[in-house]
Amino acid sequence: MNNFKRSDRVADLIKREISDIFVKQVHDPRIGIITVTGVKVADDLRSARIFFVELGKDEYSEDVKTGLERAGGFIRRELGHRLGLRYVPELIFTYDSSFAYGERIDELIAQIHRQQEKHDASTDQ
Repeated sequence: MNNFKRSDRVADLIKREISDIFVKQVHDPRIGIITVTGVKVADDLRSARIFFVELGKDEYSEDVKTGLERAGGFIRRELGHRLGLRYVPELIFTYDSSFAYGERIDELIAQIHRQQEKHDASTDQ
């Protein structure tokens, strides 16, 4: 028996296809370069939360939000054609703030390492 729920399999498919749609078919300048970091599909397959980050930015702008809302219908229709599902979930775009949080932690760890190296260099003399 398969251990994955159907909603998890659909989420993986949506993530792959929506990433491809962003790269090849969405040309709205407000959206910029979006990376889909995850997709969570409701168990009833009626809605899908699309987590994203905008490349090189810690936050997203209102322009990005507007662009995603405007492109949502097109993206949903395109998903319908590609996935062949009877019902295509409603798409809810959500900025993935954990991505920026992770980058901040990496930055702090690097800073600690630099300080430790300076400390070690000064005690070696």
